Amino acid sequence: MPVLRPGTLRTPRALLTALLAALSLTLPLTTAQAADATAPSRGSARMGMGVLAHDGGNGTPTSAAVTQTEGVDVAGYQGNVAWPTLWSSGVRWAYTKATEGTYYTNPYFAQQYNGSYNVGMIRGAYHFATPDTTSGATQANYFVDHGGGWSRDGKTLPGALDIEWNPYGAECYGKSASAMAGWIADFLNTYKARTGRDAVIYTATSWWSDCTGNYGGFAANNPLWIARYASDPGTLPGGWGYYTMWQYTSSGPTVGDHDKFNGALDRVQALANG
Repeated sequence: MPVLRPGTLRTPRALLTALLAALSLTLPLTTAQAADATAPSRGSARMGMGVLAHDGGNGTPTSAAVTQTEGVDVAGYQGNVAWPTLWSSGVRWAYTKATEGTYYTNPYFAQQYNGSYNVGMIRGAYHFATPDTTSGATQANYFVDHGGGWSRDGKTLPGALDIEWNPYGAECYGKSASAMAGWIADFLNTYKARTGRDAVIYTATSWWSDCTGNYGGFAANNPLWIARYASDPGTLPGGWGYYTMWQYTSSGPTVGDHDKFNGALDRVQALANG
């Protein structure tokens, strides 16, 4: 049996652990810990979530040389959408968030995706990419299996890959430019193998430059949906000479996120028909 000698003090292990834990609560958080504490919850990401914070907002579109067709994009946080109101305001196409990573499906997807179709809009679905969680192929399959497919009905647009700032951590999801381009290619190739269509790429020029090295290898096949809240779409990412769609604001009427299709309604229909 151990004997305590005069002048010795032994602190029970449980008490020592509690004291260290209490001390840690008084220390400042590291940058990573602070980011984790303030990050939004997984599944809450949406198109353009990082545009204002990273690129700002600088006006509204000026008159275009060609006819532009108004559209909107929606996600679960908006709940049930007033599609008849949007139709009456001139909106003719819409994209709905279907999935994120391999852990989230939009609980309002049916109302949003079918509701736009039922009022006469041409509609599509999009996937919010999280390249740090699973492979591009895995996420493409998850997207197709949960609403991101395509059918030749004249009113369904090809799926869109939303690839932009990481709202949950490091801007480029911890990937090098070449690894990011490879992840995107993996998604796009799998999506085309599953549906027969080339997916739309939604992104912002500044993010694309930072995180893919301004890679230009997708422009020949994948329509560009550019994000920029300004009077014009600005400089486009590498390879693309024109945009197909442009998200120009997050503060529109009825639904905040409004978009322009670079052409008249018959061009929207042409993209739907493939």
